Amino acid sequence: QVQLVESGGGLVQAGGSLRLSCAASGRTFSRFGMGWFRQAPGKEREFVAAINWSGGSGYYADSVKGRFTISRDNAKNTVYLQMDNVKPEDTAVYYCAADSSLPNQPSRYATYGWTHWGQGTQVTVSS
Repeated sequence: QVQLVESGGGLVQAGGSLRLSCAASGRTFSRFGMGWFRQAPGKEREFVAAINWSGGSGYYADSVKGRFTISRDNAKNTVYLQMDNVKPEDTAVYYCAADSSLPNQPSRYATYGWTHWGQGTQVTVSS
């Protein structure tokens, strides 16, 4: 069982930056692919970014590509989402997700049934 706890959310002005963290319990963190999703009021949850177990470059939704960066520190059992040049439309509850069997094709991350989820952290971007 993996438990995920997000932190770092808050209120930020448009054009600003914010870094979200997701701390994972368990000794097998390094074997899990990690992802970030978000859900805005009245909308369905959507994929934001993901990174596989070995790290390296992440995979991003078009809406955040070039502005957000996902990274992980396996020594700290933590995955990060650096959010730069944020926009009001980035306002949402952001959720961390983990899975030990991500598909080989990153294009499937968005619709894949991730196994473990955090409780979410609110991000509000003011205009």
